[in-house]
Amino acid sequence: MTDQYPTLLQCAVPATALKVLLWLAYRSTDFEVHRNWLAITHSLPVKEWYYEKTSEWTLDYPPFFAYFEWLLSQAAHFADLGMLEVKNLNYDSWQTVHFQRATVIVTELVLVYALYLFVKSSPPGSKKQAHAAALSILLSPGLLIIDHIHFQYNGFLYGILILSVVLARKPSGLLASGIMFAALLCLKHIYLYLAPAYFIYLLRAYCLGPRSIFTIRFVNCIKLGVSIAVVAGVAFGPFVYYNQIQQVFSRLFPFSRGLCHAYWAPNAWALYSFSDRVLIYAAPYLKLPVNAEAVNSVTRGLVGDTSFAVLPDISPRTTFVMTLAAQIPALVKLFLRPTWDNFVGTLTLCAYASFLFGWHVHEKAILLVIVPFSLLALKDRRHLGAFRPLAVSGHVSLFPLLFTAMEFPVKVVYTVVWLAVFLLAFDRLAPPSEKPRVFLLDRFSLLYIAVAIPLLVYCSLVHQLVFGAKYEFLPLMFISSYSAIGVVGSWVGFLVVFFTS
Repeated sequence: MTDQYPTLLQCAVPATALKVLLWLAYRSTDFEVHRNWLAITHSLPVKEWYYEKTSEWTLDYPPFFAYFEWLLSQAAHFADLGMLEVKNLNYDSWQTVHFQRATVIVTELVLVYALYLFVKSSPPGSKKQAHAAALSILLSPGLLIIDHIHFQYNGFLYGILILSVVLARKPSGLLASGIMFAALLCLKHIYLYLAPAYFIYLLRAYCLGPRSIFTIRFVNCIKLGVSIAVVAGVAFGPFVYYNQIQQVFSRLFPFSRGLCHAYWAPNAWALYSFSDRVLIYAAPYLKLPVNAEAVNSVTRGLVGDTSFAVLPDISPRTTFVMTLAAQIPALVKLFLRPTWDNFVGTLTLCAYASFLFGWHVHEKAILLVIVPFSLLALKDRRHLGAFRPLAVSGHVSLFPLLFTAMEFPVKVVYTVVWLAVFLLAFDRLAPPSEKPRVFLLDRFSLLYIAVAIPLLVYCSLVHQLVFGAKYEFLPLMFISSYSAIGVVGSWVGFLVVFFTS
């Protein structure tokens, strides 16, 4: 056992104490979503899980997550039977609240273990950097806000992702890495965005010869293919047996939702939407046609209601093509140079592409970019320069998820302290770059961080004092657009670093 493990554990203990204190904090609709899924999987036979619709929060995660909820429901049976009744909508007894909050903390131990393995597997000369990166993920304000206040199980899921990434570090762990990622896909399908990187890396490093791509390791191909087929069979087999696979996939991929979420995720479409808002006022002077019916569309936040007043509407096919096009260059480099660093970098760029250009992206999906990038952020100062604006913009963009007075000081103080401590620590620990840093990117990073505090002061306090309840969407639009600039700037910075390394 290394000396890093007790340190991770010691940090996890006070972090857990804080999370317990937040048990009575604000709960989003996701709390009721997961309570309803506990009830569905406990009370109904498997063949009814993906048809049940008493609640509007129907089961729309892959089967392994449904099995996970079923396992939790076996313990919930001893806490409060009321939470396991499908018709008990919005049931929130104190036993239910405490049980569900506790399950998030307990399952987050998977993340602690994965981070321990990440530090343990790091080269001797980079143990300090790996330890700092691990602590930044473990104590992430994003996970605190989304999992322990808003309510989800991302810590558990990202623990499996990191475990899969760590296993891929050695040739002997490649098969296990592929199996672990296949299981992750059957838990939450958002990780499909990362699948191209896994496909290329496992193909190149496990299925093809190290010296020639024309040398095929047939035994490895069979082992990997059979293993993934077994995982998929265990997950989807019962629903294939009941001839329900089409129903399951209709729940997993509801394309009827609009381009933008109710609160714009900080991506390219947030900037596109913001530009459309500006052009509405500029249209009379520029003599541009305006679609009057769409003037309020992107600010109403209705599902399936995104249309633009001046700019052309965006189709799901367009977002798919743009996402794939943004991923391909990194995938090509990974195929040509299948190193572990390039694998993690390609994972990060695949996540960037899906977040920036995907259809109906949730703001919470920014963790899909932050978590893998954190594993590389301390590789050198060039990587850190690209990571800094992402760390700021990604966490600031989550603030609108918590809008009650009780949680305001928690999210602001905790996030500011986390940013100050870890960005300063990262700055001291990041080794010098072998290649010169890009001056403009460094200046952008500093300027961008400096704007964060006055923006938050305006959006959180000044706007309400000046306008009251009027223009309530304006602060959200400012935060989303500001955060989008940071994410896009960070993406461009990391592209430069990745392709010049």
